[in-house]
Amino acid sequence: MKKLSFIIFFEILLVLMAMAQEPASTSKKAINLYNRGLQSFTVNDFHAASDYLQDAVREDSAFIHAWLVLAEVYEDWKKPLLAMAMYRRAIKINPVFYPYAYVKLANLEYTQAQYGEALEHYNSFLELPGNKNDKHIEKSNEGIARCNFSLQAIENPVDFRPVSLGPFVNTAEDEYWPSLSADEQTLVITRLIKSEFISGKKQEDFFISYRNENGWGPLMNAGYPLNSPDNEGAQTISADGRLMVFTGCNRKDGSGRCDLYISRKEGDSWSIPKNMGGPVNTGYTETQPSLSADGKTLFFASDRPGGSGAVDLWVCHEMAGGKWTTPLNLGDTINSRGNEMSPFIHPDGRTLYLASDGHIGLGGYDLFVSRKDSSGRWLKPENLGYPINTNKDEFGLIVNPSGNRAYFASDIEEENGRDIFYFDLPETARPDQVSFMKGVVYDKETQRKLRADFELVDLSTHKLTNKSQSDSITGEFLVCIPVNRNHMLNVSRKGYLFFSENFSIQGVYLSEKPFLKDIPLSPIKVGMIVVLKNIFFETDSYALKDESLAELNKLVQFLQENPHIRIEISGHTDNTGTPEYNLRLSDNRAQAVAKYLVKANVAEDRLVCRGYGLSLPVASNETEEGRAQNRRTEVKIIE
Repeated sequence: MKKLSFIIFFEILLVLMAMAQEPASTSKKAINLYNRGLQSFTVNDFHAASDYLQDAVREDSAFIHAWLVLAEVYEDWKKPLLAMAMYRRAIKINPVFYPYAYVKLANLEYTQAQYGEALEHYNSFLELPGNKNDKHIEKSNEGIARCNFSLQAIENPVDFRPVSLGPFVNTAEDEYWPSLSADEQTLVITRLIKSEFISGKKQEDFFISYRNENGWGPLMNAGYPLNSPDNEGAQTISADGRLMVFTGCNRKDGSGRCDLYISRKEGDSWSIPKNMGGPVNTGYTETQPSLSADGKTLFFASDRPGGSGAVDLWVCHEMAGGKWTTPLNLGDTINSRGNEMSPFIHPDGRTLYLASDGHIGLGGYDLFVSRKDSSGRWLKPENLGYPINTNKDEFGLIVNPSGNRAYFASDIEEENGRDIFYFDLPETARPDQVSFMKGVVYDKETQRKLRADFELVDLSTHKLTNKSQSDSITGEFLVCIPVNRNHMLNVSRKGYLFFSENFSIQGVYLSEKPFLKDIPLSPIKVGMIVVLKNIFFETDSYALKDESLAELNKLVQFLQENPHIRIEISGHTDNTGTPEYNLRLSDNRAQAVAKYLVKANVAEDRLVCRGYGLSLPVASNETEEGRAQNRRTEVKIIE
């Protein structure tokens, strides 16, 4: 005999308790059929249980207990319309015999998007006389809130016009779990295909498409080592498309039923996926990962202990050496008593999309968005609205860097199975805009492609917002840059002068017009120069601004790592003012930088300061852009 689930047993027990209140039926034949139906139900033989119970109510149409258990049978048999009809019949026979039937009926009506009817039956339960179970009252009030929200959402729909990614991506097979690089040129999806290894079985594999001038190119099987005879799915890729974390279930090297695996791309080759191990993976289920733009922070769903509900969202961070911190629960603002799934952290680092059946929605899993406040706390998730959300399950949403377009999987076109679509995201659900810079790092003298370290620092807070590396084989890199903030980009490699860039991007969807820039790194040799693009002074002054600290500290670090070099710090101005004034100003600015370095324990005899005034322009002084380039601080290797 199969063991009953707790929920089924509890509901049957309620019905049996109600039966004791009055005679079950005056028909012995009906009672015998009822008992046989109940016995079949206890072993999950839904078909036999339905037949016996239907015969019982044919013998006695007022046999309310049989109608109620029939409702339970159809509900567990996943036949909600029949279950609803049975509950309605029982309520009609005796409206007060089993009060919780109103809540059961309302719950089913809610799942079928019959929100008005469900609202009526929740209220009917609360209006019944007599004592009521507190949990039932709580569930009814929650149901009322859900119905009111759903009705209001339908009356105020958001703009939602999903567009298929087309026949090169979508096929008769099921495609889902899209992942997108920050430049929107690489798309990775999970596809359910016929297994090459076991006849008649299907398995999940990764497929990749690259965008060209005509749209998305044909999906290609990712092949070995990403794909294997096992299932691979629910993947996430870093912004540069060179790091992947995915879900693998029931594997020989697994810690639990489902674990997270990681693979890195160098050149055109992916590494053999490796189980991420503890503390990320446990004996429980870890699934549906989402990587931050730099690949250093990982969000995922898990049913491990310590959460708010059955399945919660968790986060961990990569440490030096590739180890990951112990995952932290995102807390009961994000996580509910229900289930939270499919997290997606936007490249802005502060906007999280998720699916939940616990937060108030239209039924099943709905899509929500949450944002971090200024103190770093997650705010209450907001429902994305109707018809993005329906009474069906919606999950697996991702959003492009500029924040105006979302991608998701759906069976909207049922004849094609589950496919990938995109739509314009409503303004209220959009994240902060993010642009990006991409290119190649190479040795300025030999043209050899280089692996180099990238650091993006918020100049107002001095906090590191992104850290990554270029590809060791191709030198390629992609760095996400948040809009409406002032950032320093530092590119460095041992044995080379570092590269400095400043980004001050204001409110345009710049990810559609990214920064394309190849970066030549100069070997540390006498005569080599680097422009410090993140050294700022007050107007007509040599007082350093606070925004200069990040660059100054990188210069200190560079000198500490190369203790045998001497440098010249030079100041340069535009042509505004007299030559004498500009010469004096540029010299004072160079001295100000040197004073900071000396204060940071750099030996004074390693530094030479010189002001060149307006004598060495690098651009025309006839435009403001040219004058801005001429106002600069440089470092030159002199020994």
